[in-house]
Amino acid sequence: MKTLRDRILKDGKCFEGGILKVDKFINHQMDPNLMKQIAVELIRRYASTEINKIITIEASGIAPAVMMGFLLDLPVVFAKKKKPSTMNDMLTTKVFSFTKQREYNIVISKEYLTKDDKVLFVDDFLAYGNAAKGIIDLCQQAGAELVGMGFIIEKAFQDGRKMLEAAGVRCESLAIIESLDNCEIKLKEQ
Repeated sequence: MKTLRDRILKDGKCFEGGILKVDKFINHQMDPNLMKQIAVELIRRYASTEINKIITIEASGIAPAVMMGFLLDLPVVFAKKKKPSTMNDMLTTKVFSFTKQREYNIVISKEYLTKDDKVLFVDDFLAYGNAAKGIIDLCQQAGAELVGMGFIIEKAFQDGRKMLEAAGVRCESLAIIESLDNCEIKLKEQ
């Protein structure tokens, strides 16, 4: 997706340790027009797939997921990182955050993820695939069918895609970072 690739090169910032900062347009301050283009492209890629629910993890996946839900007229469910006092019957799993360098529980009400669901997971980044593994676990617990995963940005050098494909999960990424060596952003041609 050329618009996204151009924006990453223009406004993305690289930090040591393989960190790409895109908070100017994706995960702190958001560009709603870019979010719409992202949603439209993910919808195009999954056009022939039966989906009845979009799923994500708070917080950075919510914007693209909601935009997709709006355009497809589908509900959007996000896994919460803290159990609300109002949630009793839930699915739970642990996820390790590369960015925050800590493990946390994610929860979804059993009411909103069921065996009748055909879900598409949407998130901002695919790195090591830790969030994706958590979603796979939640879907398995619920008996829901995970039809695929869509990511805004993939860090190809961190092997999350290999893990997902080995698990039989369809994976679509709109921009793929080949390398952040020497704090230089190198994008894969798509």
